[in-house]
Amino acid sequence: MTFSTRGRYALRMMLEFALHPNECTKINQVAERQEISDKYLEQIVTVLSRAGYVKSRRGAKGGYFLTKDPSEYTVGMILRLAEGSLVPVACMEDEVNHCHRADICASLMVWKKLDQAISGVIDNITLADLVEEQKRLDGEYHHYEI
Repeated sequence: MTFSTRGRYALRMMLEFALHPNECTKINQVAERQEISDKYLEQIVTVLSRAGYVKSRRGAKGGYFLTKDPSEYTVGMILRLAEGSLVPVACMEDEVNHCHRADICASLMVWKKLDQAISGVIDNITLADLVEEQKRLDGEYHHYEI
């Protein structure tokens, strides 16, 4: 399974907002720090805003900020919003599998286990977990620069 840049960038953008909780973050700041096109980020932040994940504030000190605590967002929530469904095969899109072969398809077990494994990871890592990881990595990086 490959996640698109849309999903990966949405996650990185949300992480940027979470890393700066007491300030509004401008799109151009995210673009510069994450080395991503600001035009592409504008498209992604619209999706995040419509879903209520972020809000904007106008003015000189304006920008975007999270609407909830970082611990309330999972990686899975963000990726599903940006990517859509993350199930590995189309027949698992709906609650009920409508494939006429579902009852006799041995490979369906593989796709179900893969879906459970992916969900088990992304639904149990929060934005707060990523903030802590980023801080740890930044500390290690600065340690090596000295």
